[in-house]
Amino acid sequence: MALSISAVVLLAIIVFLLVKKSGLKTPHALVCMLLGFYLASSSIAPTIKQLTTNVAGMLGNIKF
Repeated sequence: MALSISAVVLLAIIVFLLVKKSGLKTPHALVCMLLGFYLASSSIAPTIKQLTTNVAGMLGNIKF
């Protein structure tokens, strides 16, 4: 059975867990979110998208 999850949902869960369990401060998490928004509108955004797509494809091809 294949499970498909949005990268945004996955990253939101990771940030939530880091805030609750690892002591990540809320202001630090907000700064990271702002960085993501600024990166999304920058000229490097297509490269980041291609990189994450390639990594997700590699992980999706791993057979257990």
